[in-house]
Amino acid sequence: MAGSDERQGVRIPVLSGFRPQFWPTVVAIPAVLVLLGLGVWQVERLHWKEGLIAQRQAALAAAPVAAPRSAETARGLDFHPVIAEGVFRHDKEIFLHATAESGRVGYHVYTPLMTDDGRVIFVNRGFIPTDLRDPATRAAGQVAGHVRVQGLLRVPPSGRPGWLLPDNDPRQNHWFWVDLPAMAAADGLDNAAPFAIDADTTPNPGGWPKGGVTRANLPNDHLQYALTWFSLAVALIVIYVLSQRGDSGRA
Repeated sequence: MAGSDERQGVRIPVLSGFRPQFWPTVVAIPAVLVLLGLGVWQVERLHWKEGLIAQRQAALAAAPVAAPRSAETARGLDFHPVIAEGVFRHDKEIFLHATAESGRVGYHVYTPLMTDDGRVIFVNRGFIPTDLRDPATRAAGQVAGHVRVQGLLRVPPSGRPGWLLPDNDPRQNHWFWVDLPAMAAADGLDNAAPFAIDADTTPNPGGWPKGGVTRANLPNDHLQYALTWFSLAVALIVIYVLSQRGDSGRA
């Protein structure tokens, strides 16, 4: 008598002769579940990243506001255009090791701005190449007197952003990551704001530093990662099923 598949005119060639063995099944099922779980996690990350990108784009497109006074307000204005006024202390420049988009090695120049309301705000005035570290080589850019600064508010991480980064060396004025309290202490300055300002692309006299160095674009590869994990899960299922077919199924 023909099997039920034949009576109904239905055949499943891949499952023909399917005889799962214990150990391959014990290994395959958790592996598939893990791969599916990773795929679902990447889908969740995709939605999170899309929301973060939308939030950042809205901040970047917003109208400039006055630099905030509280840390709580500053956290809500990350990447938001702000304006501050005061006098630069060029004698207390902080040099943060950086690489320009062109690949040129140099520094981001963080200069304390003594604001009109008595605070200190570190302003990332932009990039300079290594051979312009000496302020005398870019004297025209050492703007004197009262200035108005516009740029993006940045709230740095509370600690080292990555374990691969070297330690900062305040004595030699070599910095690898932004640590505002340590930068203020190295400069002997009090009442430093808990945020910095990345100056916009407005040219400085003499051309240096070059502002507009904020890298605001967020990579979003989570869909690709999700498809990769799901594809691996499907591939593992197919390999498992094919490997567990009996001799009759392979014929």
